[in-house]
Amino acid sequence: MQKVQVEILGLSASPSAGGAYALLLKEIYGVRRLPIIIGSFEAQSIALEMESIKPPRPLTHDLLKNVIDNLGGTVVEIVIDELKDNTFYAKIKLEYSTMTNDIDSRPSDAIALGVRTGAPIFVAEEVMKVAAFVPSTEDADETQHAFENEEEPDMTPKGSPQETKLASLQNQLRESLEKEDYERAAKLRDEINRLSGLQN
Repeated sequence: MQKVQVEILGLSASPSAGGAYALLLKEIYGVRRLPIIIGSFEAQSIALEMESIKPPRPLTHDLLKNVIDNLGGTVVEIVIDELKDNTFYAKIKLEYSTMTNDIDSRPSDAIALGVRTGAPIFVAEEVMKVAAFVPSTEDADETQHAFENEEEPDMTPKGSPQETKLASLQNQLRESLEKEDYERAAKLRDEINRLSGLQN
């Protein structure tokens, strides 16, 4: 499987997803960005770790890391390896002495664990081809500036308005396909293509 390494660019509120957040990933050796809609709990867990804020008691992902550490395991890497029926799938690659196991996971949980263990995050090239987009230079600069200057772990939007809109539209497209509302899906696809075309 061909895969590309990514990093977390930021978290944006996703108005269309009822309290959910768009996790924006950026390939390290390229310009493509991949938005993934995640729940508020997972978004908070990722944000707290990125801001080096330790809760008084371990959160679920802290507990999982502690269990792995105590059993002598190592999280080698996180791989978002599949997009099936408009849902992202991930694997957590664990290593115990001479054994290596791939554990199925939601991307949000895998990434929350990955940021705690320092494990690299990868996305399968096939997933990037289907779900990623290329931002305009101006949008990329604004997003990076906003993310670098963010001081409070309040998960306020860090993506540019256009990136947030694209993430929201892609989420709506996945939902429309799941509901087999192909007419709405076609309109959303056209809007996504139009916005992506403005970026090229």
